Amino acid sequence: MTDTTTEEAIAGLTDGVDTFFLIFSATLVFFMQSGFAMLCAGSVRAKNVKNIMLKNLLDACGGALGFWSVGYALAYGDSDSSTRRFIGDNHFFIGKFSSGGEYVGWFFQFAFAATAATIVAGTVAERCKMAAYLCYSVMLTGFVYPVVVHSIWSSAGFLTAFNDKPLGDIGMVDFAGSGVVHMTGGVTALIAAAILGPRLGRFYDEDGNPLETPTSFPPHSVALQILGTFILWTGWYGFNPGSTLAISSSGAAATAALCCVTTTIAAAAGCVTSMFTATIIDEFLTGEASYDLTYAMNGCLGGLVGITAGCSVVTPYAALIIGIVAGWVYIGFSALLVKLKIDDAVDAIPVHFANGIWGCIAVGLFAEPSKIDISYGNTMHVGWFYSWGRGSGDATLLGIQCLGILWIIGWCTMVMTPFFTLLKAAGMFRVDPLEEEVGLDISHHKGSAYDLTGPDQSHVDKLIAERASQHGAVEKEGEEE
Repeated sequence: MTDTTTEEAIAGLTDGVDTFFLIFSATLVFFMQSGFAMLCAGSVRAKNVKNIMLKNLLDACGGALGFWSVGYALAYGDSDSSTRRFIGDNHFFIGKFSSGGEYVGWFFQFAFAATAATIVAGTVAERCKMAAYLCYSVMLTGFVYPVVVHSIWSSAGFLTAFNDKPLGDIGMVDFAGSGVVHMTGGVTALIAAAILGPRLGRFYDEDGNPLETPTSFPPHSVALQILGTFILWTGWYGFNPGSTLAISSSGAAATAALCCVTTTIAAAAGCVTSMFTATIIDEFLTGEASYDLTYAMNGCLGGLVGITAGCSVVTPYAALIIGIVAGWVYIGFSALLVKLKIDDAVDAIPVHFANGIWGCIAVGLFAEPSKIDISYGNTMHVGWFYSWGRGSGDATLLGIQCLGILWIIGWCTMVMTPFFTLLKAAGMFRVDPLEEEVGLDISHHKGSAYDLTGPDQSHVDKLIAERASQHGAVEKEGEEE
């Protein structure tokens, strides 16, 4: 075998390994759709389970069609690192793709787009029309999300770290999408919830008067909630390590392994911090300690969102701090939403929006020089705390992270606010009050998700009578004959 043949064989093997790695990672990310479906289904009332499950399924379908036809082209079309463009303008319908690397690249990015779309599903659950939801899903995955992706992840984006001349000589560092994915979905969810309004009876009585204490709607299945949480946590091992986009080199492998560790630590810290902080607060207010599973689950998810931006550039110790703060961010922002009378059926906004912001800021504080060098090949600007260690106090990276946060909020607000307002004005956004009271499963999907109808009582009585006649009635102790 010649040297050329050997080199070609090694190159082919390397390409195959990297392609398989991306297929596996993308599949884990797509599997998160199941996690979202289970979490949302468990969180809503039993009368709305079919509706929320269908919306989760259609998110994936609408996301696939929207990202295939338009979204990918806007996100990654014309990614020339020597230029800067607002959006891409080629690869529509991915018609010119031919290599396995191009196809798997689309599949991986589609899985992320579908995740961004699904975040809103739980927030507007139990009162949003199906037509409005389909419109929003295509709009987000086909236009709004791709523009954010292009600006930060494409080599031609104005905030990207991959341009030949990145902004501030570093660009925005959002390795796996605390801002790009989670903030985009979270901002959209916040706008949708504010315009759509709360569920009936949540903050106001039948006459529209504010309730002294908001009504809580307990989840109908805690088992589905915890199942969904574990599935999402599992999927995050495709989300974060998979964002290395390769595994064949020692540097990429080391980065992926670091991502697994930081992801795990942040999730665990967020869970424990959120639950026990809520326990302490509850004991202080009521005198009795309780352990709320909702805080544990959402604290865990908040920790995962918080570490997503910096999973490849922070140390495990920093991941612990990021997870702890994420648990507190979730608690604080969840309470703020209630104060503002914004109804989020599954608390997706505190998890994804608030902790998406925190994740981007955390990079500006904790990005470690050697790790950012491996992931981005740049140590000119690092986390602010490390800059102080250098004796400079350089906050360039932190400033760019904040600029990226403002850009995502501004772009999503500018586009989605009029979009949802028009849906509401056209009567396409919210279901009829009677349909909402009855439940969307019965009013929109031909019946309840659960058939709880028991056997006819006359048949039960007949069975009891027949068995009694066959075996003889059991005499009661002490009964006279």
